[in-house]
Amino acid sequence: MSRPPRGNIPQTQPYEAWEQTAKEMIEIEMMRCGIRYKQLAKMLEELGIEESSDQINRKVNRKRFSAAFLLACLHAMGVESISLK
Repeated sequence: MSRPPRGNIPQTQPYEAWEQTAKEMIEIEMMRCGIRYKQLAKMLEELGIEESSDQINRKVNRKRFSAAFLLACLHAMGVESISLK
């Protein structure tokens, strides 16, 4: 997983590295669990979150989703802890 750079971050894209890290967190866990977007959509549905696999795919690939969405995805996949080191 790439890490956001430390120090001075250009003001034009202050969240770009963080967005990439969040995207990678979801993708890495999906690979680790051996699931695809369709399965993730079903897992989220069990939490009351109704989004199609296409919607989830677009959100993740565009790196435009809330922290709540990230946490819901990680929870749905059974992630119990994360490291930010």
